[in-house]
Amino acid sequence: MDRRARLGRAGELAALLWLLAKGYRFRHRRWATRGGELDLVMERGRTIVFVEVRTRSSRAFGGAAASVDAEKRRRIVWTAEAYLSRHGLWERPCRFDVVAIERRGGVVPWRLRHYRDAFRPEPGRRL
Repeated sequence: MDRRARLGRAGELAALLWLLAKGYRFRHRRWATRGGELDLVMERGRTIVFVEVRTRSSRAFGGAAASVDAEKRRRIVWTAEAYLSRHGLWERPCRFDVVAIERRGGVVPWRLRHYRDAFRPEPGRRL
């Protein structure tokens, strides 16, 4: 596993532990289908929360949160639809969050930011 993959997996684990500490319930990690992958699938009450985790070792190129572009959002929504279908969860509310983790130096070397309801599906999507 290369350095970038290790960084990404460490970020996913940090995000998972942080969300669990905040009262979220775990459903799946790295749930994949042919068209994409969901980093974390969590629950908050009855809401299914699809969490995209972005970990960056620097703020170059706009930082972690800015790296969730339109194409990435489309793939996440498509994969979330597959997840809801596979698990029979269409009646449950859902949302899309982003957890951005960036190196910042100093006493606390990493900053974790949780963007709740970070994006919505494009109009016309089933969600």
